[in-house]
Amino acid sequence: MHTTIEFPHLGIFLSDVGDHISVFGFDIAFYGIIIGIGILAGLLVAVDGAKRTGQNPDTYYDLVIYAVIFSIIGARIYYVVFSWGMYKDDLKSILNLRQGGLAIYGGVIAAIITVIVFAKIKKLSAPLIFDTAGLGLVTGQMIGRWGNFFKREAFGEYTDSLFAMKLPVDAVRSSDITELMREHEEVVDGVSYIQVHPTFLYESLWCMMILILLLLYRRHKKFDGEVFLLYLFGYGLGRAWIEGLRTDQLLIPGTVLPVSQILAGVIVVVSAGLIFYGRRKQRGNRQQL
Repeated sequence: MHTTIEFPHLGIFLSDVGDHISVFGFDIAFYGIIIGIGILAGLLVAVDGAKRTGQNPDTYYDLVIYAVIFSIIGARIYYVVFSWGMYKDDLKSILNLRQGGLAIYGGVIAAIITVIVFAKIKKLSAPLIFDTAGLGLVTGQMIGRWGNFFKREAFGEYTDSLFAMKLPVDAVRSSDITELMREHEEVVDGVSYIQVHPTFLYESLWCMMILILLLLYRRHKKFDGEVFLLYLFGYGLGRAWIEGLRTDQLLIPGTVLPVSQILAGVIVVVSAGLIFYGRRKQRGNRQQL
């Protein structure tokens, strides 16, 4: 397998980008390392937010343990459900996470459920936890998306735009290569290359923008839970566009509709409605005072 990654219009050429390191003969995937760094960074952001708002930071050290476990389970279930054809004849492979197959929306849904249950058991404010942990979540997503860079996955259709990324054909899954990519395939020194949208990069940059805006806004929020709803709204907007570019979409069974794109649209509408309702309710409470 060839290991080059190139961004030709940016003048970036990386000659040897591996997908793992070996420690004492044991291979450790960069994907897992990046995800781990994202989780740690997200935890630090959440803990800092807890300190700023007078919450107990230990709450988030406890929460992250449950959130990570159930988010991985949720992400795997989501992926398997909408890729059932890959697993129905080999059920044992469902448990083989080393093959990949995690869907971020499944993880987010599981994390939301985990927070609600955790807050109820601990008798804490779920909306406040969502605001605090949400900043950590988007931080983790911003960093974690770079795991896809090392795996040469989660890319989009052929493009010749400024951020176009060139990958060796033998380094990507054949199922992710479209006819349009084949039509524009280049052969250099006997090696075939495709040129695609680096959608992992788009999503990472989009998450960074959301994080910056939320950090600037958090002191001005109108009600607990608003920061998290703004995250959902912003992330949903970006994901609805980015998902439309990807070639590895999970489809609603029996249709050609990308489930994550549809879900992103629903999240945008619902979160916008809840933000409007929350602000209106807050104005009503102020008028009564």
